[in-house]
Amino acid sequence: MKTLLRLRYEPVAVKLIKEGGSYPASCKEPDDQMSHCQAVFKAKMGECLAMPMAKQSCHVGASALNMIDTPDKIVSGEFHAGIGMHDSPAAAAEMIAERMIPKDRAIGEAVCPLSKADFEPDVVIVIDIPERIYWVSPLTTAEKGGRVQYSTSPFQCVCEDLTSIPLITAKPNISLGCFGCRRKTDMKAEEMGCGVPYALVPEIVKHLEKYSTGVMAKAKRD
Repeated sequence: MKTLLRLRYEPVAVKLIKEGGSYPASCKEPDDQMSHCQAVFKAKMGECLAMPMAKQSCHVGASALNMIDTPDKIVSGEFHAGIGMHDSPAAAAEMIAERMIPKDRAIGEAVCPLSKADFEPDVVIVIDIPERIYWVSPLTTAEKGGRVQYSTSPFQCVCEDLTSIPLITAKPNISLGCFGCRRKTDMKAEEMGCGVPYALVPEIVKHLEKYSTGVMAKAKRD
């Protein structure tokens, strides 16, 4: 997958750990707290992390992954309205009201490069430039055609857009990034992200192998 798409970073495997579940042997808890997006960005550079709720620093992300109930200030819109992108708390509250959250409570997550995963992920996340992410669209329409719709918002790129939505819909989702991950990670201005349900990865790779000697070879791929 990395070779065929010419990805600059490792695809990242994410698995939400349910009550009674255990963390994979490959993943170790970090010394300090970090957000879900920070963990994913460390994993794309090679780290394998076990992230129980005690290590989650961002309540927006943790609640988007159903590790905790959504805090009142986030539900009311007060938190996000204070950042300055929404005209009112009511507008920010509507963004939160419409977000997609997995139905099962998680106690934490395992996050690591897909190539190192000793577990079956829920979702695979790719961070890269638009040309690399673009190929998800033809992969999505290859069998049945049609058009593709993606869901995103100014916030919650890696937690909701790239993890929860693909998990819930069983379809790939693309995000332009968000204020939080652009502030707290090393996401570059020209980068965006895509989350893919792990179950689709074998079929994706099959099509990419076909594309690599056909349409991809004819495209500008600098």
